[in-house]
Amino acid sequence: MTLEAPTEAVSEPLLDAAGYQALTGVTDSQLADLVRFQVLLAEWNAVMNLVGPATIATYWTRHVLDSSQLLALAPEAKTWADLGAGAGLPGVVLAILLKDTPGAKVHLVESMAKRCRFLSEACAALDLPAQVHNVRAEELDLRVDVVTARACAPMTKLFGFAEPYLRRGALGLFLKGQDVAAELSEAEKAWKFDAELRPSQSDPRGRIVQVKRLYRVR
Repeated sequence: MTLEAPTEAVSEPLLDAAGYQALTGVTDSQLADLVRFQVLLAEWNAVMNLVGPATIATYWTRHVLDSSQLLALAPEAKTWADLGAGAGLPGVVLAILLKDTPGAKVHLVESMAKRCRFLSEACAALDLPAQVHNVRAEELDLRVDVVTARACAPMTKLFGFAEPYLRRGALGLFLKGQDVAAELSEAEKAWKFDAELRPSQSDPRGRIVQVKRLYRVR
């Protein structure tokens, strides 16, 4: 396992829609879709547990910037699989930003049917290049450029979900919090992998785990 420590801590930004657009350069059309997704997320979150209620107020930093930062790590990638897609983070945000990219598609993989209803409604309302799969992640036979997940499971378990995608050539980009080093140390008991830690733009405590090779310890 190779882990690269972040070179600098990143101060957590506090963004609104205009600040996010100024920081990232998204188009007016992309921004409009992100605003519409914010409304949908807040409406559905009132009746089911998708995200922490307090995080709706920091939507542009905590959810949008956190999700969209993945694109810079795989700028040529067109096909993505978001495992445990739940609230559509990062998958729906990625689909919004890839909407006008020819050949782009985001697979939203979620085992809970009620969350799939939310994902399907969001994708239809925003006319996104996305497909919702109401199955367990490891049951799908998909070949994608990138496999990702956020707040899905500890690394040992997450590697079990992601291994079929990585075996077929996907790059792994997993959004993790401050306990990621301990999770990776625990995962080494069951897995061999090449991983690098990237700093998060949205949270100085967060990290992105970039994985290129993964296989079980025999």
